[in-house]
Amino acid sequence: MTFENYAGPAKHQAVALRIGADHAVVYRCNIIGYQDTLYVHSQRQFFRECDIYGTVDFIFGNAAVVFQNCSMYARKPMPLQKVTITAQNRKDPNQNTGISIHACRLLAQPDLQASKSSFSTYLGRPWKLYSRTVYMQSYMGDHIHPRGWLEWNATFALDTLYYGEYMNYGPGGAIGQRVNWPGYRLITTTIEASRFTVAQFIYGSSWLPSTGVAFLAGLSE
Repeated sequence: MTFENYAGPAKHQAVALRIGADHAVVYRCNIIGYQDTLYVHSQRQFFRECDIYGTVDFIFGNAAVVFQNCSMYARKPMPLQKVTITAQNRKDPNQNTGISIHACRLLAQPDLQASKSSFSTYLGRPWKLYSRTVYMQSYMGDHIHPRGWLEWNATFALDTLYYGEYMNYGPGGAIGQRVNWPGYRLITTTIEASRFTVAQFIYGSSWLPSTGVAFLAGLSE
């Protein structure tokens, strides 16, 4: 199944799919747009083997959501724009929400790949003060900027956000030039990384089996 918004990059925000249901599962779907393609609004969500396309903040919202075995395709944006894959908007440090991207692939569409020297692609930027996003055991293509993450507005949220990376690989996964914000961390222990797995982050082992959709409860071996 494909969810697509045809508005194009010039229309700015153009959501293709918004989900706010608890225990939502999206399996083997295409979600295609430019800016703000996928609105993971709220509750617990799981995406498996989906292809998601966009430019600016194309996965955004405040759900507790895990993406697994998915491909995130960055597209060529409008002139002077930067590509940002995520914009998570946790507003309170006590909210158990965030975006966990586990065992996924970050790829560039041909139009962006051909002009990637003109457009930078970032893993995310903080929409709200306690923005929380992690990438774990995922492939990152060479379109990902060495700094990894982008400011929203000057120093806003840089000391309150939680942005983590764990055992990613590929040319864009090199961490030597990543941002040095107080809220950014290179995750080095399986204990910390496991907090963002299907089993612990969305308690998926208790409700995903009944859906019949495959999932990995913990970290990849």
